[in-house]
Amino acid sequence: MPTPHISAPDGAFAKTVLMPGDPLRAKFIAENFLTDVRLVNQVRNCLGYTGCYKGVPVSVMASGVGMPSIGLYSYELFQFYNVENIIRIGSAGSYVPRLNVMDVVLTEYAYSDSSYALVQGGCPDKVLYPDKVLNAHILKTAEHLGVACKLAKVHSSDVFYSDPSMGGWQKISERTGTECVEMESFALFHNANVCGKHAATMLTISDSFVSRVELSADERQNSFLTMMRLALESAITL
Repeated sequence: MPTPHISAPDGAFAKTVLMPGDPLRAKFIAENFLTDVRLVNQVRNCLGYTGCYKGVPVSVMASGVGMPSIGLYSYELFQFYNVENIIRIGSAGSYVPRLNVMDVVLTEYAYSDSSYALVQGGCPDKVLYPDKVLNAHILKTAEHLGVACKLAKVHSSDVFYSDPSMGGWQKISERTGTECVEMESFALFHNANVCGKHAATMLTISDSFVSRVELSADERQNSFLTMMRLALESAITL
């Protein structure tokens, strides 16, 4: 049934949903990779589509930016639309030299100082993990495709612009033990745990704090093709 944030009818979503942050990235994937596509949600322009990839039903829906946003969309998909798997496909900033711009990363765990898990479900943990079976499946698919996919420890931050008094990205990386930063995975993993479902996060490095190389907004929207294909191939072989 429709929710406050998703207008789709029952059965509109496939069992596996790919979830980029950007609605236009969701639109790009739907238009360039899926067949028999239908738009199933456009509330608040958080675009959601269902179609087929190589004959297998797959959905793709935007999450918006940050943990509150992915928190509400992923919870509603898991809890009210019977979605079993959500694979976040996002971008991240690298804290370390081994993760370069355009590298594809699979999240080993997400560290966060966010209160999301505590407030939502009483979970005090600062480190949350993706589904082990789903992660292993993605790595196996990457090996089969010949795609380099690097496991990395991810910092899920509540803020994009941190005050200089926090010591800069080097101090944050050292304190959290993380190798790159994004803003959503911690909430997604918590919701999967709460709902008894499965979640993983794939990221493409869009900028590096080390090298100072960064992609433009258009490049982030349209150029993450390797990650998109890996996510789709993983989705249809689950």
